[in-house]
Amino acid sequence: MFRTVGAEFLRRHGTVLRGEQRRAVKDLAACRTSALGGHEEACDACGHRRFAYNSCRNRHCPKCQASARARWLEARTAELLNVPYFHLVFTLPDEFGPLALQNKRILYGLLFQAVSETLLQIAAQPEHLGADIGFMAVLHTWGQNLMHHPHLHCVTPAGGLAPDGKSWISARERFFLPVRVLSRVFRGKFIELVKRAHQRGRLVFSGSLQPLADGNAFERLLNQAVKTDWVVYAKPPFGGPQQVLKYLARYTHRVAISNSRIAAFDGERVSFRWKDYADDHRQKTMTLPAEEFVRRFLMHVLPKGFSRIRYYGFLANRHRKQKLAAIRAWLEAASCDAPTDPVPQVTIPGESEPAESCPICRTGRIRKVAELVPEAPSQLRWLLPPPRQHHRAKLRDTS
Repeated sequence: MFRTVGAEFLRRHGTVLRGEQRRAVKDLAACRTSALGGHEEACDACGHRRFAYNSCRNRHCPKCQASARARWLEARTAELLNVPYFHLVFTLPDEFGPLALQNKRILYGLLFQAVSETLLQIAAQPEHLGADIGFMAVLHTWGQNLMHHPHLHCVTPAGGLAPDGKSWISARERFFLPVRVLSRVFRGKFIELVKRAHQRGRLVFSGSLQPLADGNAFERLLNQAVKTDWVVYAKPPFGGPQQVLKYLARYTHRVAISNSRIAAFDGERVSFRWKDYADDHRQKTMTLPAEEFVRRFLMHVLPKGFSRIRYYGFLANRHRKQKLAAIRAWLEAASCDAPTDPVPQVTIPGESEPAESCPICRTGRIRKVAELVPEAPSQLRWLLPPPRQHHRAKLRDTS
């Protein structure tokens, strides 16, 4: 679909797109085509040959996430604890949607900050858990219909470090932290952070949002947002490394829509499956003009270098290894007779797997025999950079 409509979309809207959005259009269109080059493979027994083209490796490409997800999960296996885990979701209200689209780096960063401060503060209070927790937060910006719906998925072990740092405090079996308290504290922290960003002139207002540059108009927006309860959802706990790793794989490297949800594309209109949560989670099919589909998809392209997976508490990078080692020692000492849930092995596609067997003779192995240089077919020439202009320098006549 991107290969069919990408060139026209860039011609019509390229001047208003950010660099990472233009890059995403080109990368997705070029992925696994001759425009990116590749290699030729052959069977070492019967000589059967085939071409394999390179992937774009864009983090918004639905085709390129399998190996990236496997590498990430392999690194996470060493960090899993043999305790139950909780999953919480913090959603940014609709009032801030347009503002977030114009200020992605700042607003999404404030969302991470407000959520992390909320969880760490409430968990540390003695009337709740009274512990220093550790958790991972993953940003998603889409809903099932591809509209803008920014929210954070937080996955945390059911417990935390005692205030003295010398023992582990376990959470209750099916309860982690009070959702209503989390919602109100999250709301207050985000409002304060975004108000401070406005006062310091960090926010950009263009188009229909220009009136919000005025302090009074912005204050009215904040007052409207405070009147509603902000959505914080706590899912039932799940336990053990096996379940956690499988669960994380569903959220960490997901993009706005996967290829499997695309039902049809006729060159002009795209049909895709979506789940309508407002209608008893019914599966439905939505059909959009290709241009509108691309527009919705590009809303979820993140700024260059923006980290959508972050770690906090005892899982923060600076002291994760030391604190996890101490926690494991305490957990093993407290349950030395209890069986441990084995950590699953992760296979990275293309690295840990043996050479593929030949689909023709069934006895030989497929091996790489030649490199292919990038060469786009005529319909994809727009993907290649323009050829360099070579100018012959004029020699000055010194005679």
